[in-house]
Amino acid sequence: MIKLTGSAVNRVSEMVAKRGSGIGLRIGVTESGCSGYSYALDFAETASDNDVVIEQDGVKIVVAESSMPLLDGMELDFVKQGLNQSFKFNNPNVVSACGCGESFSVTK
Repeated sequence: MIKLTGSAVNRVSEMVAKRGSGIGLRIGVTESGCSGYSYALDFAETASDNDVVIEQDGVKIVVAESSMPLLDGMELDFVKQGLNQSFKFNNPNVVSACGCGESFSVTK
């Protein structure tokens, strides 16, 4: 299962409301980068039969079933540091990450 912090719930809710359409946030992984995988975020317009829909505090997160083994147990946070703000992935499955923080690897 994927969990969201209160800050992430608020941010996703704001983003979807501002956009005015869609059902929530889609989280996935793609093979890329020097460590193997990168996170992918997008708005979720719909969910298919091959998606897992997680709802927390009225916010929906849509994840392809194929990505769930890499994301299971992850906590999504939204952090602000000075003028910078971004989502932070606290993923217990990650065993290493590249120096720039753009990609990660997991045990298989």
